[in-house]
Amino acid sequence: MITLVNPTLPYGFAKRHGVILLDAGDVALIGLREGADPAGLIETRRALGRPIRVQTLTQAAFDRELSQVYAGDHLNATNGGEDLDMPSGLDSLIDDIPATADLLDTADDAPVIRLINGVIAEAVRAGASDIHLEPFEHALVVRMRIDGVLRETLSLNPRITPLLVSRVKVMARLDIAEKRIPQDGRIPLALGGKTLDVRVSTLPSRAGERVVLRILDKDQADLKLEDLGMGPNALAAFRSALAEPNGIILVTGPTGSGKTTSLYAGLTLLNDASRNILTVEDPVEYAIDGVGQTQVNVKVGMTFAAGLRAILRQDPDVVMVGEIRDVETAGIAVQASLTGHLVLSTVHTNDAAGAVTRLRDMGIEPFLLASTLRLIVAQRLVRRLCGHCRREEDADPATTKLLGVKTGKRVWRPQGCAHCNNTGYTGRVGLYETIRIDDRIRRLIAAEAGEEAINAAAFAQGGTLTEAARRLVLEGVTSVEEAVRVTRQDVAVDEPAREVAA
Repeated sequence: MITLVNPTLPYGFAKRHGVILLDAGDVALIGLREGADPAGLIETRRALGRPIRVQTLTQAAFDRELSQVYAGDHLNATNGGEDLDMPSGLDSLIDDIPATADLLDTADDAPVIRLINGVIAEAVRAGASDIHLEPFEHALVVRMRIDGVLRETLSLNPRITPLLVSRVKVMARLDIAEKRIPQDGRIPLALGGKTLDVRVSTLPSRAGERVVLRILDKDQADLKLEDLGMGPNALAAFRSALAEPNGIILVTGPTGSGKTTSLYAGLTLLNDASRNILTVEDPVEYAIDGVGQTQVNVKVGMTFAAGLRAILRQDPDVVMVGEIRDVETAGIAVQASLTGHLVLSTVHTNDAAGAVTRLRDMGIEPFLLASTLRLIVAQRLVRRLCGHCRREEDADPATTKLLGVKTGKRVWRPQGCAHCNNTGYTGRVGLYETIRIDDRIRRLIAAEAGEEAINAAAFAQGGTLTEAARRLVLEGVTSVEEAVRVTRQDVAVDEPAREVAA
């Protein structure tokens, strides 16, 4: 395992010559990009003043290391080379901000610019999905959503609020003079070899404008179905449904549960140049080569329904609709599937069977749902326990009852260490439940059966979200608290729990 260190090679030199310092030991380990001129190693050795050994890196590996090593470089440059944690690093940038600042000063070393760049770079390094800039009378609070949970990162002087907001607006090409209405924009960024797309949303509030930056890492668009963490049965069901020539595949779950990522993984599997794949999304989150992607624009009448109606005249084989929100979109999606198209979409429901009820309540006839639905996937994301600091202990009586296990069963709890930023968790893993629409389920849908009857038929052999959560708890992947937080219900199934041997 290579230990990344504070880089002592200038970023521009490293990127230009394809060299990167991976380990600053007595003999420095240097990564050399494939195809780079080895002559750059001579200057590298002279700059480091020590012997070097070389490890060849592919282009993708070099770009990844470059992003990780230099993401926080400007934060660490003020402390003589020692590791600097996030708050103190950004505090040093905050101290540079004068009482008044010229917003027209766009020099690279302008304090406000360096601060916002530092916040974004640190968010990327920490794997945050969102950055919240929240102004109050006494402070500007910066929070980051990491692994689905918001954490306060900084508390700044409120006088900085208009400076930071204006800088973000300039980067997103928004109107800096308009502070009365919400605005939305985008910032394309490059961090080393990593390409990012940052969605910006501003909202007027009592103490100033709130800003939320959604960080979209385009590398995530390359995820394959096998990378999602589905169990063998769910993965087989998803693959089988994608192989169908027509029908509807629905992915359900709350906001931030990874529904769009699952659909993109499915599109990547289908994107073999033999099909015409078209999407209508709000917004287009990741660009996929070979897929025609259309952006919803309600202001000019480009709704999901209008976009779906239009792309059906573009001779598609596969259609993805970002979300089914109304009866018009649902009706067009059903008609598209009936006319020989494979339709992928999402709905917001708590479980897989709830999608049937939701579409039925929108006004879609049950017999149409029965004939068009092929698969419903419900999913959640739970945080993964940190492998460095998780601790094992005997399950207490409440936990044994919740999990349906024998007394004395060992479970894992979060603790917190430097590797996980004292949270006890690193990364997330998916929970999935799938309902394949076979003849038995099809008859229930056509007969307008309730969710309980559909669930009883679909999960007679298990496979619910709660059972998936229990399995991950017993395997030590996540904690009981995290499983309950995400599923919002008992981890145990409603029926008498099946006891698991200790």
